[in-house]
Amino acid sequence: MTSTTLLTPVRSPSLPKDAPSGVSVRGDQRSYVRSLVVLDTAVLTVAVLVGYAARFGDSTPRGVPYVLFAPALVLAWLLSLKALRCYDDRVVGYGADEYRRVSMASLRLAGAVAIAGYVADVGVSRGFLAISFAVGMIGLEVARFTARKRLHRARSRGTGWSRRVLVVGDTTHVLDLVHTLRREPYAGYQVVGACIPEPLLAPVAQRLGDVPVVGSFRGIPEAADAIGADTVAVTASGELTATRLRRLGWQLEGTGIDLVLAPALTDVAGPRIHTRPVAGLPLIHVEAPEFRGLRQLVKIFVDRSVSLVALALLAPLLMVIALAVKLDSRGPVLFRQIRVGQGGREFGVFKFRTMVVNADALLAELTARNETDGLMFKMRDDPRVTRVGRLLRKWSLDELPQLLNVVRGQMSLVGPRPPLPSEVARYDGDVARRLLVKPGMTGLWQVSGRSDLSWEDGIRLDLYYVENWSLAADLSILWKTIGAVVNGRGAY
Repeated sequence: MTSTTLLTPVRSPSLPKDAPSGVSVRGDQRSYVRSLVVLDTAVLTVAVLVGYAARFGDSTPRGVPYVLFAPALVLAWLLSLKALRCYDDRVVGYGADEYRRVSMASLRLAGAVAIAGYVADVGVSRGFLAISFAVGMIGLEVARFTARKRLHRARSRGTGWSRRVLVVGDTTHVLDLVHTLRREPYAGYQVVGACIPEPLLAPVAQRLGDVPVVGSFRGIPEAADAIGADTVAVTASGELTATRLRRLGWQLEGTGIDLVLAPALTDVAGPRIHTRPVAGLPLIHVEAPEFRGLRQLVKIFVDRSVSLVALALLAPLLMVIALAVKLDSRGPVLFRQIRVGQGGREFGVFKFRTMVVNADALLAELTARNETDGLMFKMRDDPRVTRVGRLLRKWSLDELPQLLNVVRGQMSLVGPRPPLPSEVARYDGDVARRLLVKPGMTGLWQVSGRSDLSWEDGIRLDLYYVENWSLAADLSILWKTIGAVVNGRGAY
């Protein structure tokens, strides 16, 4: 059996002396949770007051003493949120689970109050309850969203509460996991050290890139304690057998340090993953992506109906833009460019013209000034772009005519970026999976930085969407698109 004797980990001399301790991080975490409690209390108090004012106005209701019932309802609501772990640090701050739990806590309480009122024959106004719960649910979701965005901005600046992570695994897998966690700093996983197999300590010295190596597999709990880590993230390694991993879990019991496992399979969304215990072994079942069926039909219906309504509502704005384009420079108002859609079928995508009429002829002269990697051409100060075109591109108004492509069934509201035939001709096997679904007017690429993204990151986001699309994700992306357009980052 492999020895489990623990040795004191090597302490890297390059660790920053002013790095926040585990106690400090836990204090920031508790402070954030307390702020959520205060925020939720304020939202629920307002919701109850709005429900009372909307139902009763200036009149005084008889029977039920609402001066006592209203505070009791707020308290019960907070307890319901607590019971469904809406203040758990493993839930708040990232992912859709926080919003789902908040909604479920509110709905369950609403059902419990309705049943209790019926059984006890208490004449609580149904109008008061309906308005209070409706306003409260929406208010809670908006408040959580606002608090999360502030937390994400703070984390991106390095000032917000984040988990301090000790990564454990082989050197290659450690570096891969570090790169993945740093790609999205707003998720709140700050890598502060690594533990690698003992035979690799000497050649690696005490650093993996800029990550300090603080010990080997024989001293993981001590290493985590030494650097103030509150999370141990285990990635692939041949030396971390099931027995050693189970013992590591036992050793971390009662320490306040979380143990998380990073599987080799990445970029798979939660709804496609199901854990099934078989003979004590948690098997992860991954469902195949869904490209047909009822959900696809619903997506098509939503795309076309929403696009038709949007075209009708935006007709005055479209006419103003068309007039501005016509008056600004010589050429047609609309620009039709051949793109590749679902299944490799080519179609003409519509845009308001933002460049001079001979833009394609001038491209050869500008190729050397390309500011992006991969197969796309992008320049921040492209001389081919007109004055009105720069404004339209900044606010993505040039893409509004693509609503016609959506109505015609060539595009979707949300999907991968529609590629040029010249790009598709150079696709390899993996990248070609972008063509399994319809391209979109917006997508993960747009809400994540647009032209500021590298070619690799853009492809990664597109493939993630293809593999994990859902109607709920589409709604989330459409909502985030508003912020991305207003922000204007990566639009040129």
